[in-house]
Amino acid sequence: ELNGLQHARGWPPSSARLAFYRRGGGLLYAWFPDGNPNGRIMCELSNWNGRVYKIARSELSKFAERGDADNTGIYFLLGKDDFNVDTIYIGESEHILTRLKQHLNDSRYWNDAIAIISKDDVLNKAHIKYLENQFFEFAKNSERAIIQNQTTPTRSSISEYDEAMLAEFISNTRLLVNVLGHKVFDSVEETVIKQDEQRIQYLLTGPRGANAQGYVVVDGFVVIEGSVVAYETVPSFPDSYHSLRDLLIKRNILDSNYRFIRDYIFTSPSTAASIVLGRAANGRTAWCTEKGKKLKDMEEQNMSKLN
Repeated sequence: ELNGLQHARGWPPSSARLAFYRRGGGLLYAWFPDGNPNGRIMCELSNWNGRVYKIARSELSKFAERGDADNTGIYFLLGKDDFNVDTIYIGESEHILTRLKQHLNDSRYWNDAIAIISKDDVLNKAHIKYLENQFFEFAKNSERAIIQNQTTPTRSSISEYDEAMLAEFISNTRLLVNVLGHKVFDSVEETVIKQDEQRIQYLLTGPRGANAQGYVVVDGFVVIEGSVVAYETVPSFPDSYHSLRDLLIKRNILDSNYRFIRDYIFTSPSTAASIVLGRAANGRTAWCTEKGKKLKDMEEQNMSKLN
């Protein structure tokens, strides 16, 4: 939902700052203190008192130098499990920095933290408990990452005024977390690419019972609930795909009949096609519309419209 880009400052060696124009008005600011997009990042929106920090685990000591590092707020710990699947822990604290330091001793490893505070430190305990619960529910419903919380955070009771204020806080936080590259709170429906207000559905059938439907989304390819994957794989099936297939079964995304029990987002059409067919496949040529047009041809047709 961003439109246009401008340099709010130059690019000195030690830091960089960008400002993006938001569709609908306002500016989104992103500041890179180290001039490294993979390092610390601070994001803000004009006319909003919130601030979002993305901090690598190894740079927590640098985050401690910020004057607002120990403000009241919420935070997300992001990592990967042994199957290379995204993980997330959702937390809140009246002293963010202090709490993040404590998490360095967690048995489950995390790579990045995202901390959200208010610049004027107006958030109180009831606010952050409410926010923690809401973001837990977003992550749970999106099913994009394995949630590391052992229990569901308690939702605090707040006034109508506070609920309206936090609704904007939630919306802006979700936008900035997404800008930082994490779609963990976005449902499948929120990532659908629309073309002429109509979603294009692709089909794929093959040996060993493979029969699936899917569609393109912003961050990959969705295989639709009810699709069936091949009941066995070929001997040359890559180990990485074997691991992913086993994980889908372990997480009950595939049932005992190798049927998807819900929509599932794959990182690419090829990964989706390979899992469905039980062999390595090129998704751009494997997935076809009902009229037999390949995904590759549809992409090239769309590109030709630009010329």
